[in-house]
Amino acid sequence: MFPIIPANSVTAASGNDEGIFGFGHDGSFVSMTNLVSNAGVVATDTAGVGTARYSPSACEYGGDKGIMAYGMIAAGNARSATSNLISNAGVVASDDAGVGTARYHGMAAGYGEDKGIFAFGDGGTPANFSNLVSNAGVVSSDGVGVGTARSSGGACEYGGDKAIFGFGTYGASVPRSMTNLVSNVGVVATDTTGVGTARFYTTACGYGTDKGIFSYGYTGGGNYVSMSNLVSNAGVVATDVTGVGTAREKVGATQYGGDKGIFAYGNDASYQSMSNLVSNVGVVGTDVTGVGTARRSPGACSFN
Repeated sequence: MFPIIPANSVTAASGNDEGIFGFGHDGSFVSMTNLVSNAGVVATDTAGVGTARYSPSACEYGGDKGIMAYGMIAAGNARSATSNLISNAGVVASDDAGVGTARYHGMAAGYGEDKGIFAFGDGGTPANFSNLVSNAGVVSSDGVGVGTARSSGGACEYGGDKAIFGFGTYGASVPRSMTNLVSNVGVVATDTTGVGTARFYTTACGYGTDKGIFSYGYTGGGNYVSMSNLVSNAGVVATDVTGVGTAREKVGATQYGGDKGIFAYGNDASYQSMSNLVSNVGVVGTDVTGVGTARRSPGACSFN
């Protein structure tokens, strides 16, 4: 006998069960990856696929897959538009030539439940345009810019099908705190006045299925920070929560386990590999001993 399913029941969305950190800089440009289990355990290095690069952006697409794109490559410290698709088993594909303006220190997040968006970044000057990612992993050409051009902020999903970009810097390493909401059809809104400590080299991930969190970063003058700011399911950013874990910048972040998050790697004047788990109510845990190559500025996203 088949089970009776209530008419108004909701099937849990796929994706966000496991995560992946990839690429970065450990004194040189690297391409290795580290998978994250659905229990938040980071695996040892997997040999890299694709061009080694620093500060790519990454997001989910297709409900259960991911994409890492853009970044800076070793050859002449050149900005790149290269992308690499990630299967629902966490396998990284070889390079795609890339679409859109080559840049690094960009921001990326999923939206619309099965699509993604890359935006902002440094293409020689700070940018504010975006590139949408279809549910088949196809990156679109540059869109019209919206909001304050900047780089080195964070981005995550919220509300189940929307996204938020926040913080960053515009030239001369001036920290920013404004945010830009992204609708469930990938439209970026104008600036919302910032809440919380202005900073850059920060990062963000989702938690609790419909909320998000920004954490860590750099405020300038040698000041690494660890505070966090929660994002409600309506996209409202809360004031600073006292930081937990080692203050650092250029950390990677992704979801795992369906409703939790993880921050890992980064830099605090030396390369780091520790991680900090985020519970399904947005509480950041203390440092977990690092696994894999210590480095800064990896890309990170969930899959499966």
